[in-house]
Amino acid sequence: MNTVAIVDYGMGNLRSVAKAIEHVAPEACILVTHDPAAVAAADRVVVPGQGAMPDCMRELEMRGLRGAVVAAAAAKPFLGICIGLQMLFESSEEGNVSGLGIFPGNVRRFPAPAMVGADGTRLKVPHMGWNQVRQSREHALWQGIADLERFYFVHSYYVVPDDPGLAAGRTNYGVDFTAAVAQDNIFAVQFHPEKSAQAGLALLGNFMRWKP
Repeated sequence: MNTVAIVDYGMGNLRSVAKAIEHVAPEACILVTHDPAAVAAADRVVVPGQGAMPDCMRELEMRGLRGAVVAAAAAKPFLGICIGLQMLFESSEEGNVSGLGIFPGNVRRFPAPAMVGADGTRLKVPHMGWNQVRQSREHALWQGIADLERFYFVHSYYVVPDDPGLAAGRTNYGVDFTAAVAQDNIFAVQFHPEKSAQAGLALLGNFMRWKP
């Protein structure tokens, strides 16, 4: 049986993620868990997250999940969502906190001077709502999803990889930023596929079938 662990470190939209995966993969065994051993035993791992990066990193450490998440990112199909993307990098301006350091780069806040729309109106931060994602390259998780499809975002910070080739998707909101990254067995997104209607469900279904 295809077992997927949704990592519970107290900060994620866990129920919505679990229900969305159940919808696209009803045959899968879905575990919402804070047990590092269960994460280690799962075939696939999803790390969702919302809230402040310092709180997320602290909870990950306190629950003994840091090692299990790092090991999963090295060895099995891994999906990071929102903070689950941001924590993969070395550091964040939010609280000046260190991340997991799996990818070189950092997390930055939307710069206030750049928050102006094409029509001259001010853009609100956090970036909250639907926005197009431009696919940077082909990937199994984009299968069946049109380029420039819209996904749902809620965030004030975005990742800046040292290696631009890490980007699998980009979005423009005042600035052009990395909305998805991919490398080997890792795919991680800034948007929330569990809140992104059919396009989000398609991505989650692709993840559950993915054999990197």
